[in-house]
Amino acid sequence: MRERIYLCLAHMSGREMDYIKEAFDTNWVVPMGPNVNGFEKDLESFVNRREGKAPLDRKVVCLSAGTAAVHLALIACGVGAGDEVLVQSFTFCASSHPITYLGATPVFIDSEKESWNMDPDLLEAAIKDRIEKTGRQPKAIIPVALYGMPYQIDRIMEIADRYGIPVIEDGAEGFGSLYNGQSLGTFGRFGVLSFNGNKMITTSGGGALICPDAETAREILWYATQARESYPYYQHEAIGYNYRMSNVCAGIGRGQMTVVDEHIEHHKHVQQLYCELLKDVKGITMHGNPGPEYDSNFWLCTAVLDPDLRIKGQENAYRQVITGAVGGAAGVTHAASTAVTDCQPNSNVEGLRMALDAANVEARPLWKPMHCQPVYKDAPAYLNGVSEALFKTGICLPAGPYVSDDDVRYIVDTIKAAID
Repeated sequence: MRERIYLCLAHMSGREMDYIKEAFDTNWVVPMGPNVNGFEKDLESFVNRREGKAPLDRKVVCLSAGTAAVHLALIACGVGAGDEVLVQSFTFCASSHPITYLGATPVFIDSEKESWNMDPDLLEAAIKDRIEKTGRQPKAIIPVALYGMPYQIDRIMEIADRYGIPVIEDGAEGFGSLYNGQSLGTFGRFGVLSFNGNKMITTSGGGALICPDAETAREILWYATQARESYPYYQHEAIGYNYRMSNVCAGIGRGQMTVVDEHIEHHKHVQQLYCELLKDVKGITMHGNPGPEYDSNFWLCTAVLDPDLRIKGQENAYRQVITGAVGGAAGVTHAASTAVTDCQPNSNVEGLRMALDAANVEARPLWKPMHCQPVYKDAPAYLNGVSEALFKTGICLPAGPYVSDDDVRYIVDTIKAAID
């Protein structure tokens, strides 16, 4: 049987072990050290690049996870109990859960059809309505680079600046993606990065926060290291967190930075190959850059299936409760009570996922919008139906550095064979 093809697994460069060995040889096996400092400098050089313009001067703080970066950015924006934060609904839960950690309320904003990301028109309508309903301005705005695709950051920033609301860019999936030649995460007050094992580069687990200046970065670092005051004993005048990246993980990241441009180009190549091989397949449409200002890293390659497309065996979709671990290496088993929910992908999407799984190819539905999640059933939401429609018809295809041209051809052949 063919070896399993995974959605996205980071590829090692060969340099990682040099940095890891150095960490052990020098006994820097702690959440700080030369690799952490060096990785931050590498990241700053990367994200501050601009096409045809002078580089920016943003600072980067390496953390234990992208979720931690969202959490600390919210704290730095003054978010607390009773506040509201406007956040993209079409995303992974790490964009919204940290809002609830602080006792604040996520207000979900639906997507526009071109980029699949936060709809600026709905964003402004939500701001006006929340002010009218609560008498208070939302404390922050969180757009998300879904599957690496840039959001309409120019319009989002214009609206945010007009109302004086800070923007936290969730670029966890968009490392290396550009909008008008500038890195995502460098437009708003903060930018979130993730180096989970399935991201464009990995530190096995970890993240970072892009900060506007050195002073803000120092404050973030203080919160990330338990908010200790400068006494010869432990004095705490604020609540801090154990969020600093380890020197060993940062060593992996430094090795990964030597191949990051190669990874990005490979993902773009895989996207182009999918588009070429699927262009004449009726009922399947790949999602691509909406215009010349967009430059997605295509972290994952995504497609939508026409509801009328028939997949062999789709009548068997959702017949059984999944009993194994879900989500790859990071997945856990938590038995569901039923095989269906009130909001799920169409049966042809699940049928295609099952056909690919039987061929040893990992595929997944798009993110289920947060406003459709039971845990957020009472949260305010400003909707236009776009994200729900995409969730019901969309699928993610493998795109990682381990995915070869032959793999893509095998995946496409499997898709074609599955069409009834």
